[in-house]
Amino acid sequence: MRNTAADDLRPEYLLDYSTAKPNRFAGLAGTGSVVVVLDDDIAEVFRTPEEVKAVLRALIRSMPRPRSGRRKQSATR
Repeated sequence: MRNTAADDLRPEYLLDYSTAKPNRFAGLAGTGSVVVVLDDDIAEVFRTPEEVKAVLRALIRSMPRPRSGRRKQSATR
């Protein structure tokens, strides 16, 4: 007799999907978004995603722009 996939799983991995709930956060992340979990000490300071985004945007504005080390080459050489 062949084992089924359920027979190969440890008991702690066998889930009763009839009691599962939808992920309440799934719709919050839009297409192209990156979800980041903040450490507790950071989450104590920044209470909303807007606060985190504002600080990150300010940091980005304060950073020097990367300079290209190459000059554009002309098409006629």
